[in-house]
Amino acid sequence: MDRLLANGTVNAAETGEGPPLFLFHSLLSDRASFEAIVPKLGTSFRAIVPELPGFGRSHVVEGGLAAVADRMAEAVQDAAGGAASIVLGNGYGGFVALQMVIRHPSIASRLVLADSGAAFSEPGREAFRNMAKISRQKGLEAITDVAMRRLFAPEFQAQHPELMRGRREAFLRTDPDVFRDACNALAELDLRAELAGVKVPVLVVVGEHDEATPPPMSHELAAGLPRAELKIIPGCAHVPQLQSPQQFLDAVEGFLR
Repeated sequence: MDRLLANGTVNAAETGEGPPLFLFHSLLSDRASFEAIVPKLGTSFRAIVPELPGFGRSHVVEGGLAAVADRMAEAVQDAAGGAASIVLGNGYGGFVALQMVIRHPSIASRLVLADSGAAFSEPGREAFRNMAKISRQKGLEAITDVAMRRLFAPEFQAQHPELMRGRREAFLRTDPDVFRDACNALAELDLRAELAGVKVPVLVVVGEHDEATPPPMSHELAAGLPRAELKIIPGCAHVPQLQSPQQFLDAVEGFLR
């Protein structure tokens, strides 16, 4: 079931009953990247999967990542109705979730940050600048192969042609301006000095072979958070919940309960 949140500005799908669990998707994907795990999560939680601002039917918001985080805080408060919420963010969704909890400390009771971080290395920043530049000059089509490589290893792509066709189509539906703004925001982002203020328990998980947000970023993130634990998901890349759903669920289920 879809519903509109935050005064009609955020579109979200909702499944199941129980405590609210929000799932924030990555930049190179969409909310469908959670479809393989939502049925299982929906047996214990009210799983709420929003389209982040500028994606799908959710309205664009001006003001960078902070404004995106504020909009999502409004959506979480709206959907949760004051109940303690767990927020799980993958990739870009993880950066949004972390920024949201920094700016709104009481918004979540627990946080799962999957394949995310607090700041990129200089090569990582340059990669975002290059994707923004090339997409501006030549369109999203020109960076689709790069985007897919950041999501999945070549071997996985070769073994799952149907899944990859869907992922490419989803990426090409992204609003180019929203994509470039997010790339530029991530290229400048550095939340490391604010991690000590995050008081809720945090599970940091990362795919062993993630090239978009490499495991050292998750090690640094977990080390900077007061109440964090880190899990590496073997054999996976940037979207482990799509690549190996049961393995991802096994990694997070104990923490969610």
